[in-house]
Amino acid sequence: MTKSLLEMAADIVKSQCQGTSMSTEDVAVALNNTFQSLQELQAKEARAEAEETGVAQGAAPRDIKPEKSILKNKIICLECGESFKMLSPKHLASHDLDGRSYRQKYGLSLRQPLCAKALSEKRKKAAKERGLPENLRKAIEARKTKKGAKKSTAKPRKKK
Repeated sequence: MTKSLLEMAADIVKSQCQGTSMSTEDVAVALNNTFQSLQELQAKEARAEAEETGVAQGAAPRDIKPEKSILKNKIICLECGESFKMLSPKHLASHDLDGRSYRQKYGLSLRQPLCAKALSEKRKKAAKERGLPENLRKAIEARKTKKGAKKSTAKPRKKK
């Protein structure tokens, strides 16, 4: 669950208080300044995302290009315009769609993950750490050799 700006500001000021001694007035000023700085950063981030998608904040989903709906930290549902970390099957079902039909409807590649780029990268990194690509190569190779062995042991057909 994400924290509110006020909670984040409080955590930052709390950390500052632990490192240095501050009067109550200093704490209040630091809290106010930190909160304002976080608000400004949030506004800049929203503007940057709007520029990235090429659409103003709160625009209709039909105004967003499908390839621009997948951002670093969120994906925008092109049906309803809501933002998510990933488009779950449950959410897509609320639009009477599944992942495949959603991708086809909006012209996305069938291999395109329906999640934020950061989440996709995180999963990719975790899979590599577990050795998934190497294990996949081994499994494919084993399947090929097994298939080749079946062909060589099969009886040849009689010609008529």
